[in-house]
Amino acid sequence: MMTERVRVKEMFPPGHVRTPFYLRGKTGEIERSLGPFGNPEQLAYGVSADELPMHRVRFTMAEIWGSDAENPRDTLDAEIYSHWLTPIKD
Repeated sequence: MMTERVRVKEMFPPGHVRTPFYLRGKTGEIERSLGPFGNPEQLAYGVSADELPMHRVRFTMAEIWGSDAENPRDTLDAEIYSHWLTPIKD
């Protein structure tokens, strides 16, 4: 199975945001797609929510924390909506 590399967009919109700040601008690999879900950034305000694909993205500690990573090869998985992700072309 081929993994897809992605970068988390560096967006800083006001209001309710579900993408962790410390992952913005970082690259990872889609571990799996989880299906479409209502966008919580819209649901938080009681409006009709778009159904968006959600992905589980795997990041290395080295990618997240750089030289401060205690165990650089350890990983962290985060569930991130597709509108926050940009594919990385090899």
